[in-house]
Amino acid sequence: MFSKYALVIVSFLVFNSGANKKMYLKEYYENGKKKAEGWVLNDAKTDYWKFYYPNGKLKAEGHFKKGKKENYWYFYDENGRLDMEGHYTADEMNNWWLFYDNKGQIDHKCQLRNGTKNGYCLKYMNKKLKSAQKYKNGKKINEWFDFRSFRRDNNLSDLK
Repeated sequence: MFSKYALVIVSFLVFNSGANKKMYLKEYYENGKKKAEGWVLNDAKTDYWKFYYPNGKLKAEGHFKKGKKENYWYFYDENGRLDMEGHYTADEMNNWWLFYDNKGQIDHKCQLRNGTKNGYCLKYMNKKLKSAQKYKNGKKINEWFDFRSFRRDNNLSDLK
């Protein structure tokens, strides 16, 4: 029977230079399904990792650097559909993030800073732009429902 927190090393030491020990690990749920797999360097997650739901479907995938999420990540729902994707910097959600509805279509995309809406957030319905919102430190400061007013209010009059 598998332990709830069973950790299995599936490859041996890749390199050992003094204190630098890099290995590939797999972790399993109690039901025997894979929970996570990826690289560890000096006891910290590094490079590419995958995480799974107890049903075996992919939950998330992306890169780590010194134990913190970095670069581009993908997150999935329990049915395997893409739920959201975007950039991490030192374990914080930053830059543009895409959020999907239960049909797999983009519901909205937002600019984030340290996990908080900061900048523009574009909302979609049936693959068409529904509105644009502007946030500052997580608080909505404006919303537009047509491109003409959006351009005017954001000094984008030179756009054709």
